[in-house]
Amino acid sequence: MGLQSFGEKFNVEKLFRARNVARDIAYELASLLKPGMTEEDAHRLYKELCQKYPVERQWHPAKLRMGPNTICNFKDISEPYTLKEDDIFFIDIGPVVDGHEADYGETFFIGSNDEYKRICDAQKKVFIDVTEQWKKTRQGGTPLYEFAKRSAETHGFILNADQDGHRIGDFPHHVFYKGGLGEVQEEVVPNAWILEIHLWHPTKKYGAFYEDILTDASL
Repeated sequence: MGLQSFGEKFNVEKLFRARNVARDIAYELASLLKPGMTEEDAHRLYKELCQKYPVERQWHPAKLRMGPNTICNFKDISEPYTLKEDDIFFIDIGPVVDGHEADYGETFFIGSNDEYKRICDAQKKVFIDVTEQWKKTRQGGTPLYEFAKRSAETHGFILNADQDGHRIGDFPHHVFYKGGLGEVQEEVVPNAWILEIHLWHPTKKYGAFYEDILTDASL
């Protein structure tokens, strides 16, 4: 059993369907978040949406971060915060759909703050840069994240190297591998990994988080 193995029930079409469901939930949730709401409100809305969509369970707890909490790592505890008229937040969810794990994360902003827009644009650009580099080299580990660090700096932000990505697949993927993408030394295969990009503003207390499947396919 290798670290990039899958279970007998793994089906890549089901994996992509789970991803698309997660993305749809994330976008619907983002549209519902308004000034005056808290992260607790976001969690309540997320639970309601999971009843609307074909979600069987959560393989990781949702991380719904607002304002200065957008610089938090996965295991950090958020400080109490209320969403403002001009603000930033990210959604990181891990539902299981038809026995397959999804993990989708994206940062959104409300209002007209150009700096929030810039980092939200940069999160996707860095993700695409790193994905294209992986397609050329099939490398994970230190080389891939050194490239990610340079890409983030090119766009004017700091890469949080502690958020590096992980395995994905039919539930539960952790029977094959529990470590991060940044630790993998062998050739990284498509459709087995989530690539995470967490950017921090160099001087201000906010960031942007984006994650999706590392794949050759068009999603």
